[in-house]
Amino acid sequence: MKFNHVATPVKDLQIWNASSGGFSFVISYETRNGPGLHGRPGFVLSWRPVLQNRPAIKVGGSPFKTFEEAESACEIVLEHLTKLP
Repeated sequence: MKFNHVATPVKDLQIWNASSGGFSFVISYETRNGPGLHGRPGFVLSWRPVLQNRPAIKVGGSPFKTFEEAESACEIVLEHLTKLP
């Protein structure tokens, strides 16, 4: 799965998205202070089904220390979701 940086009009907002297997994934970077999203510092991963109008679900373990850890968690979640009946 390839994440693409989302261009936003908000300066310093760091968001990436990707879709695969009928699911949409978003990684965002949060900090306690400063520009962008606020929360516990790190990379937060969430997902939702593409074809259903449902809110996103935050992945346990978020925030991750690195983008690569968040990407890896995304692959694990996708693998689990696509195996569900």
